[in-house]
Amino acid sequence: MRMVFDPVPAGERKALQQRFSAELGEPFEMEHRFAESDVRKRAAIMVSREDHCLSDLLWRWRSDELGADVVAVISNHDEHRDQVTSLGLPFHHVPVEAGAKAEAEARTLQLLGEIDLLVLARYMQVLSAEFLERLRVPAINIHHSFLPAFVGADPYGRAHERGVKLIGATAHYVTEELDAGPIIDQDVTRVSHRDEVADLQRIGRDIERLVLARAVKAHIDDRVLLDGARTIVF
Repeated sequence: MRMVFDPVPAGERKALQQRFSAELGEPFEMEHRFAESDVRKRAAIMVSREDHCLSDLLWRWRSDELGADVVAVISNHDEHRDQVTSLGLPFHHVPVEAGAKAEAEARTLQLLGEIDLLVLARYMQVLSAEFLERLRVPAINIHHSFLPAFVGADPYGRAHERGVKLIGATAHYVTEELDAGPIIDQDVTRVSHRDEVADLQRIGRDIERLVLARAVKAHIDDRVLLDGARTIVF
């Protein structure tokens, strides 16, 4: 259940939460939490070379449609520095060299600081279990296919080979198991035999932007509840 209600005065909120836990939460063994809608969440973005999802999120942030504060952008490539810094946001280039992934992840955690959400806007590195454990906040990833179909690399090429008529994108929470986290949002669009791989990629980028933005917005608005390996999105 998700309930939205007018807040009590600030000085009475702690007492209300304690009463709720004592009189309802504990007797009914409820998992529950309170979220203050007027407290803006702090989000960081990680990206690699493709910037379509990054650009879309930054546009929504600038337009105040995201409902959160983007506090940093981190990339394993340096291409997007000018785009990010021109908006007054910190940009950090953290290359991931062969054999030095642990060092890169440690540096990334230092740069992230205190955040409430990490968004992987086409960040093409697999995050380790240790990184996710130390991160201690949810991370949302956008996958460029309609999971669980075409997991892994080159989904559009394989979709073209199979002559698929629908392509899509999936936004999900990041877990230790690659591309297997709880799904938040998905979408598809029709394609035809006339579309080449480049066409599928172009169409797919549009879906990825929309699906990731919807998933991030739902999380920021506290409209996503986890139910085991599934999500309930209000």
